[in-house]
Amino acid sequence: MAEIVNKVKQSKLETVDLEKIVSGFDLYEFDLKDFLFQGLILKEKDFREKMDAHDWKKYDGAYLTVFCSTDAIIPTWAFMLVTQYAATFAVDILYGTRREAEIQIFKDKIEAVNWSEFDGKFVLLKGCSKIKLTPEIYMHATKLILPHVKKLMYGEACSNVPVYRK
Repeated sequence: MAEIVNKVKQSKLETVDLEKIVSGFDLYEFDLKDFLFQGLILKEKDFREKMDAHDWKKYDGAYLTVFCSTDAIIPTWAFMLVTQYAATFAVDILYGTRREAEIQIFKDKIEAVNWSEFDGKFVLLKGCSKIKLTPEIYMHATKLILPHVKKLMYGEACSNVPVYRK
């Protein structure tokens, strides 16, 4: 009986799993409506008192995204004040919805990769993941890795789509 040979393992192909690169962080949402009078009106004195009373320590080591889910008119300084309070604890403070913040965090983590380690190599950007990676994330990774690779593919080792060849 012939031995089964794993040709994928023997190939020069290097698999990059973006899910492993971008996962592993806590993200909290900070909705300003909870700090407004009737969820709509910012009263400076009340707002500042609520900021002072808020438990900022719960964001320690996590990301925080700040937004307002109502149509309230929020002055810029209110977002700045939240940032000032959270900056001591949060890894980063972002503006926008949870999804917008996740995309920015994913991009930041992808930018932190040393893509030069793939110089002259055949690389596969893994296509399946448990978390939702948008085309925007794959485009960003492609932009960063392209100058380094000899060949870039997308998908799985057994079924991939060639994207680039030097």
